[in-house]
Amino acid sequence: MATPSLVASVVLQTSRALGSASAGLRLAAAAWNAARQVHTSASSSTPQLGGYMRTGTGTEVEAHPETPRFFVTGACGQIGQEFLPFLRSKVGVDNVVASDVRTSRKLLDSGPFSYCDVLDKDNMARIILENGITHVVHFATLLSAIGERNPALALKVNTHGIQNVLDLAAAHGLSVYAPSTIAVFGSSTPRHNTPDDTVMRPHTMYGITKVHQELLGQYYHDRYGVDYRSLRYPGIISANAPPGGGTTDYGVEIFGAALQTGHYNCFLDSDAALPMMYMPDCLEATWQIITAPRDHLKQTTYNVTAVSFTPAELAEAIRHRLPHFSISYSPDFRDSIAKTWPASIDDSAARQQWGWAPKFDLQALADDMLTRLAAKYKVQLPPELVAQQQGSGSSRSVVAAGEKPAGTPVAAAV
Repeated sequence: MATPSLVASVVLQTSRALGSASAGLRLAAAAWNAARQVHTSASSSTPQLGGYMRTGTGTEVEAHPETPRFFVTGACGQIGQEFLPFLRSKVGVDNVVASDVRTSRKLLDSGPFSYCDVLDKDNMARIILENGITHVVHFATLLSAIGERNPALALKVNTHGIQNVLDLAAAHGLSVYAPSTIAVFGSSTPRHNTPDDTVMRPHTMYGITKVHQELLGQYYHDRYGVDYRSLRYPGIISANAPPGGGTTDYGVEIFGAALQTGHYNCFLDSDAALPMMYMPDCLEATWQIITAPRDHLKQTTYNVTAVSFTPAELAEAIRHRLPHFSISYSPDFRDSIAKTWPASIDDSAARQQWGWAPKFDLQALADDMLTRLAAKYKVQLPPELVAQQQGSGSSRSVVAAGEKPAGTPVAAAV
């Protein structure tokens, strides 16, 4: 790109050659100012986009279109593959464009899909503009355990991906939801009832990139007016999606092992208490924060949780239903990670500002997971357990905010 001084010099020399030095000076000054404005426009208004020489800029868009249209990155991930049909049930199949760097026949047949590497900003911009996107749900990320095996890749994907999303949001007036995680906390963070605003010195590359995301999202909100929203997910347990490479994956694996082999060897120690949430609660919390009125939100990132428990307590809940179940412990590097994370978190701001309230406690979670996975693996549950679940329903609501749901070993704000 031509520098301001070069542009001014060329114009001045051309004008002198024409015998008009005074006119040349005026033209040079005008050229300097114009060129300087081009060079500083990105820092004073919106970020630059892609395109030739990265000089593209956004255009004005309708602030509140009648039909919101969503673009979901990482749609094949643990949460993405469940949130996608949930979101389409809310806004319509054709109003949600899924994307990932991998796919499946089921995903391709379920609705609009576009291949998208979140590191490719130009391709992402094309998808957003061609589909009239108004909201980006950014799930594409490398989780804690995978990130420790390949920290360089985690740094690249997790930081550049969110920067590309936020740049495009600032340029095109998009709303952004990008989840964060309890991995942003570290050993210097208060371990029990961890508040929203506290020390964040994570020990994993995943946590470091999510601190970066939270700060960058706040910056784009303050500087460019981007409607950025985020939840710090605890461990997420799902009966449908396989584990995604995180430190809390044991909470999913243990149920399958209980039904299929009757034994589970846990990679965390027996007393590694962590905040957890069942997938139906996770989906509902995500939808609630996305649709919450902007004036109800006093911050961009919120803690959310449902229940806290240790591997030993989860094993006991399973053993109560499957008496033959046994567990052993072989802690690996993930146990060291878990011990730097909170045992419980305070999500009172989410409850007060936008009405968050989980529905599944530990007992309801265990009932529902075993029922769903037994059908999946074609395993017969004990008759007394089936009768109990039919009599009480498949889920029980967590008690009101501030009380302690059954199975919570510490004073979590649930």
